[in-house]
Amino acid sequence: QVQLVESGGGLVHAGGSLRLSCTASGRTFKSSAMGWFRQAPGKEREIVAVISWNGGSTYYADSVKGRFTISRDRAKNTMDLQMNNLKPEDTAVYYCAAESRTYGLGSAQANSYDYWGQGTQVTVSS
Repeated sequence: QVQLVESGGGLVHAGGSLRLSCTASGRTFKSSAMGWFRQAPGKEREIVAVISWNGGSTYYADSVKGRFTISRDRAKNTMDLQMNNLKPEDTAVYYCAAESRTYGLGSAQANSYDYWGQGTQVTVSS
């Protein structure tokens, strides 16, 4: 059974930092692009960041560029999201996702991803 499990969410004051982790099991994603998405109450799920299959290419939503950093450890089948200078508008449930196809650069479109985690709550207080 393939599973993606997020961890590291929590409550933080504005300006603070959190590091989210995504651990995959059941199959290897070392050759697949992965990404982080988020969904705030009453809003649609949106892209946060994407990392290509080999980690050589990344993409960030404009709203997080310069504050968030995506990374992955292909050997450990994990992906991280370092979030700095958090703002109240970053409050959302954060999801990790992985493509099933190999050697892709990744996509900002949620329907490109075949595997999803259950999500972890990030709350930023003002």
